[in-house]
Amino acid sequence: MVKERTLVIVKHDGVIRGIAGEIISRFEKVGLKIIGMKMLWADENVAEKHYIVTDEWAKGVFEKTKTTYEKEGKKFPFTNHKEYGTMIKNWNKTFLQEGPVIALVLEAPHVIEVVRKMVGNTEPRQAIPGTIRGDYIYDSYAIADTKQRPIRNLIHASGNKEEATREISLWFTERELHHYETPFDKHF
Repeated sequence: MVKERTLVIVKHDGVIRGIAGEIISRFEKVGLKIIGMKMLWADENVAEKHYIVTDEWAKGVFEKTKTTYEKEGKKFPFTNHKEYGTMIKNWNKTFLQEGPVIALVLEAPHVIEVVRKMVGNTEPRQAIPGTIRGDYIYDSYAIADTKQRPIRNLIHASGNKEEATREISLWFTERELHHYETPFDKHF
């Protein structure tokens, strides 16, 4: 079985609430190996490169938020998905730079899929109990839009292999990634 790597960031809201250790321990408890970890303040360059507004992403976030508005009987005030996506990117960049974050690289077979399941839905309101977002945070697209801020959802996790590779190289050098054996490695 081929091992994968993924980037996880415990965002500033998780750090200042003092729950970063609890979040990280969840990954360790299921056998995911931490091969890189550091606390830092994201600078403008890293924050800018971390969030990329693709047409696909902008359409996705636009449609999700629009659907949420419509379910609540509200009119969604945006008509252009690129404009909305760029606004969300700028909010996310600002939030990423608001305070210290903890970045980590996890390694295991299927690690991207497993971490995404553990983290829960991007909108904490829709995250089921038992997920990190479902257990530790409440926020919604509608609240974030009303307050003109990003959704505060404690954690970032790479969405696919390409994103993970790009993000890991942005946040870590190869020298900062460590190779060692754990009891789980013999099973992989």
